[in-house]
Amino acid sequence: MQYQHITRGIFRARPNRFIAHVELEGRLETVHVKNTGRCRELLVPGCTVYLERSDKPERKTKYDLIAVDKDGLLINMDAQAPNTVFAEWARAGHFVSGLTLLRPETVFGSSRLDFYWEAEELFTKRQGFVEVKGVTLEANGHARFPDAPTERGVKHLEELMACRAAGYEAAVCFVLQMAGMKDLAPNDETHPAFGAALRRAARAGVRVLAVECRVTPDSLVMDREVPVRLWPEGGNYGTDL
Repeated sequence: MQYQHITRGIFRARPNRFIAHVELEGRLETVHVKNTGRCRELLVPGCTVYLERSDKPERKTKYDLIAVDKDGLLINMDAQAPNTVFAEWARAGHFVSGLTLLRPETVFGSSRLDFYWEAEELFTKRQGFVEVKGVTLEANGHARFPDAPTERGVKHLEELMACRAAGYEAAVCFVLQMAGMKDLAPNDETHPAFGAALRRAARAGVRVLAVECRVTPDSLVMDREVPVRLWPEGGNYGTDL
């Protein structure tokens, strides 16, 4: 995924979840934040951020905030990027072999899941659904999800379990919008219900994978799978992935 017209700035404030005030070339610019999450651990006054300039004259804001430097770790925080880079990664053959169809935004049950896919391998047709989750929260090299309670995320996991029960393959792919992570684990402290649902989904046969990205100020590319730690340290619930 490639961005255009990237500019470096200094984050100053975020008056609401849609906009931020960024110091840019000596002036204060109001910019659009491409992530409506809290991102409190990322958007700290004085931190370096990266903006993409828009060429659309009708826009109220000229720039989108897409990435942040967190103490030397560059994190892409564009909430739309994970689905885009997952599609690129999957179509390059990294998700399932023999992929013949990857259709976004497909309804199953009462949810709209991110992708429906089909593949053919050795005269065998495979069908499945995948939900993509972008991850921007990290602590000491460990990626965690979610950064805030997400009932919608729990519902998606329940739908993926229903997909498996209906005979489809199902997966949830955590796209780590940063590099150098040791693992990915559910953030039980923030939302224990999501962690519990993720463990139930894994037991039900939902594939759980995490892939970190190579990040630059103007690009994002899915790169390397990292271990998924489903179980709390010292727990004996099962095995890691």
